[in-house]
Amino acid sequence: MSQNRILELRKLLHRYNYEYHVNDAPTIPDTEYDQLLKELNELEALHPEMADPNSPTQKVGGVVSDKFEKVVHRFPMYSLGNAFSFEDLKEFDSRIRQSYPGAEYVVELKIDGLAMSLDYEDGQFTQAVTRGDGTVGENVSSNVRVIQSVPLSLNEPVDVTVRGEVFMPNASFTRANELRKEMGEPLFANCRNAAAGTIRQLDSKVVASRGLDAFWYTLVNAEELEIEGQYEALTYLHNIGFKTNPEIKKFKTIAEVWERVQEIEALRDQYPYDIDGAVIKVNQFAIQNALGFTVKTPRFAIAYKFKAEEVKSRVEDIFVTVGRTGKITPNAKLTPVQISGSLVSYATLHNEDYIQRKDIRIGDDVLVRKAGEIIPEIVSVDVTNRTAAQVPYKFPETCPTCDGPLVRVADEADHYCVNADCPAKIVESLIHFASREAMNIDTLGEKRVLQLHEAGLLNTIQDIYTLHLHSNQLQTLEKMGDKSAEKLLTAIENSKQNTIDKLIFGLGIRHVGSKTSAVLARHFKTLTALMEATQEELLEIEEIGTVIADSVVSFFNVEDNVKCVQDLIEFGLNDEYVDAQVSQKFEGLKFVLTGTLQELTRSEAKKLIEAQGGSVSGSVSSKTDVVVYGESAGSKLAKAQELNIQTWDEAQFIQEVNS
Repeated sequence: MSQNRILELRKLLHRYNYEYHVNDAPTIPDTEYDQLLKELNELEALHPEMADPNSPTQKVGGVVSDKFEKVVHRFPMYSLGNAFSFEDLKEFDSRIRQSYPGAEYVVELKIDGLAMSLDYEDGQFTQAVTRGDGTVGENVSSNVRVIQSVPLSLNEPVDVTVRGEVFMPNASFTRANELRKEMGEPLFANCRNAAAGTIRQLDSKVVASRGLDAFWYTLVNAEELEIEGQYEALTYLHNIGFKTNPEIKKFKTIAEVWERVQEIEALRDQYPYDIDGAVIKVNQFAIQNALGFTVKTPRFAIAYKFKAEEVKSRVEDIFVTVGRTGKITPNAKLTPVQISGSLVSYATLHNEDYIQRKDIRIGDDVLVRKAGEIIPEIVSVDVTNRTAAQVPYKFPETCPTCDGPLVRVADEADHYCVNADCPAKIVESLIHFASREAMNIDTLGEKRVLQLHEAGLLNTIQDIYTLHLHSNQLQTLEKMGDKSAEKLLTAIENSKQNTIDKLIFGLGIRHVGSKTSAVLARHFKTLTALMEATQEELLEIEEIGTVIADSVVSFFNVEDNVKCVQDLIEFGLNDEYVDAQVSQKFEGLKFVLTGTLQELTRSEAKKLIEAQGGSVSGSVSSKTDVVVYGESAGSKLAKAQELNIQTWDEAQFIQEVNS
């Protein structure tokens, strides 16, 4: 049975390789291909009698196209082994550190494009060759020559061979497809296919028109130039004229590497080009050379592949919703699909620019995933099935709830409804005010707020504190009853005792989050003082910048907002800051928390610090006084040590708190 599965997998993977590398038209996602290859590797290890030098496991994927001259690489181009978890990375690190405990790592973005090798003689461009099968590639010099970012003459007269990735930026992808549509040509499905198809054009003028770009990340003959490490090599490449990716960073531990990988994955959709993972390499070339290569991959490098499940769906509609600040958020209604164990029917589209950049249209076939495994989003559009019926989405000019005008603020991507009486803004504002992070009014959740608003009982924040006058009407509402009404009214009454930082956050002042609300409450002590604060007084607070100061002043310049706060104070809401500080032990000290704490949560540790006069920041700087670290502490701890900042482990921190 296993032998038959091996033969079946080999046949499948050969076909997928051909579709991906020759036709530039993959029929399965990369994640599925990786899993099939992993399965074949495991089965072949169990059945050595089935060994075959032509197995996909022994060959870097890809067949050289006959359209271009075939060139033998002076230095073979290897593919990378894959990691899919922190455990995989720790295993990779363990193998290296058994022999080389001083190994450092460089982490780079894994650009989703076409691997390329360039040769230069005396600083002049001579040749560009695709990876091909790793030994033989395609000479595409005439096409690479016209890529604007590729230097034809270097800043030094050196002989070098460099490797990198040619890719199509998102903006170029959109423009290329618009042009192809006008010409009646088939549209590209994604940026990677567009880059691969473009670089194989027989007319370099077409290539020049499509806006390809490239990053270069390997200097093959670095040691001939007395360069000792990857990070130094990248600096050298940049200095002699090559475009290198600015996101490249160096680390000493695999824990720091993991922290960086997670950071990259969280930011992946903010880059103006597609990435599908991160590449981790040993920095020192001496260690790289000692580790060497397997038949297929280097032992000193590995690619971490993002695991987010991507599923095909269709955009059935695009609609917008209104937030408490009036912010308009576009959303896609999708044909329901299962992703990571749950049914997904909607995805956020963020703003007008996001829709235009990805060129998302009603009726499009799309790939959907959960960003961070939580929020559904559209990864890319499959435009191959697009017809004339799918037209570019036109962002609405009026609010969907009140028909008031929408305004786009200068230098921002978002639209806002500016109608103060917009019902949607009212409901969202009430939901936010009653939320756990704000006034924490139990049982006054989203559904209850909407129900009370529709019944005419809740139209303003002040109405929350007059609901007791309508107790009889409350009891007649569906699923309310005597006990539910009593519980709601008790929770409302109890909320009056909250400290004013909760109330400030509940007011929904733009750019003022829970942390900033606490800063403002601690500084001004009363809501009345905050309402009267000038921009200059606000800017005297270290944590407050111009944007927040302007927002606070603008909010309290609105008469209705001032009246709302005055009414709440008259209703008996607390107007004074209740200082949770129990001592001045950490007065004026700035802390940073990093790593995994065992006895405390991050939130608990933060409260202990603030209760004794200290403050907590998210990043280490010269102004940091103490870094408290737990297990798997990463770059923050390393930076603290470099800056000679005091560091405490969790046990020492607890001892300092209790002493």
